[in-house]
Amino acid sequence: MSEIKVTTSAVQTQGYSIAIGTGLLSSVLSDVEKQFGKTGKFVVTDENVASAGHLETLLSGRTIPTFVIRPAGETSKNISTVVEIVEEMEREYLGRDTVVLALGGGTAGDIAGFAAAIFKRGVPVIQIPTTTVAQADSAVGGKTGVDSTVSKNAFGAFWQPAGVHIDVATLKTLDDRQFRAGLVESVKHALIADAEYFGFLESNLDRILQREMDVLEQVAYSNCRIKAAIVQADPTEKNQRRILNYGHTIGHAVESASGFELLHGESVAIGLMAAGLIEIELGFGSRERLEKVRKILSRLGVPTALPENISKNSLIETIRHDKKAINKWPKFVLIDIIGAVHCQEGQWAVDVRQEVVEKVLGKL
Repeated sequence: MSEIKVTTSAVQTQGYSIAIGTGLLSSVLSDVEKQFGKTGKFVVTDENVASAGHLETLLSGRTIPTFVIRPAGETSKNISTVVEIVEEMEREYLGRDTVVLALGGGTAGDIAGFAAAIFKRGVPVIQIPTTTVAQADSAVGGKTGVDSTVSKNAFGAFWQPAGVHIDVATLKTLDDRQFRAGLVESVKHALIADAEYFGFLESNLDRILQREMDVLEQVAYSNCRIKAAIVQADPTEKNQRRILNYGHTIGHAVESASGFELLHGESVAIGLMAAGLIEIELGFGSRERLEKVRKILSRLGVPTALPENISKNSLIETIRHDKKAINKWPKFVLIDIIGAVHCQEGQWAVDVRQEVVEKVLGKL
């Protein structure tokens, strides 16, 4: 037998910058041209972002091929939408010198990033997030993907962006429910990595909800600082990056079981409460800590209990289909204290028995 070893990386390894500011959307195309020159460009956005005027601001009078996702939201986050995008890029005679511009929230960014990852075996994507959830989380880190009919994010790829441009002024047009729900990812970041940031959120939540631009820039910076450090340490989620899934294992199940009637952040809020209850069951959580989490989530106006129309059995079945499940059951990310994730024998996601999860869901 002969053997040849090939050492390579499955994802891009070059770094990228995250620009954060107020009113920078109209200069993004100029920045992209400085980075890539006069290459082909293709914009992916959705109808809500387009109607809010952000597409017009981005283009600033230029004509660039654009795909508008209709309807906006999770119902379009499927493989059929990705195929439509890729085929539209082909009809525009675009090649491997193309740069995809993902303008919108987490759903648009996930779809556009996945399309970029598979078009002509991969072209660069620039993430331009316009929602609190995307500016906090999904635009950074290179996770892309779409849902199957069975579970969330079943198809996807790690495809790091070539750049991220965060204009917090785009949050002015976001409806209040979306704005508040997206802030749950900020709470999650504080819980897993930064107790001081958790205190900042508690102290400044009224200013955040009033959408003061300077404090929104601070929020975006803190979120990106936390997530970038975790992603750099573990870009393809072999171990430590799993901590970003805090509250998401049950949260994703709730989101799917609701038929996506609940927003991602609303579902994760329920997932954070579930994680806190699991921590108490396992002996390293406390009622006092869980109450602090419940209080800030309640101030955000997001749910902290399961809706009556979602059954425990349907959630358990969905959790068994989680994309990170091994032998039909996933591991769970938990925290020891605010700002520090529980690590067990070097692993950042740990075993939790199904009967414990069932008990917790009954309490929710």
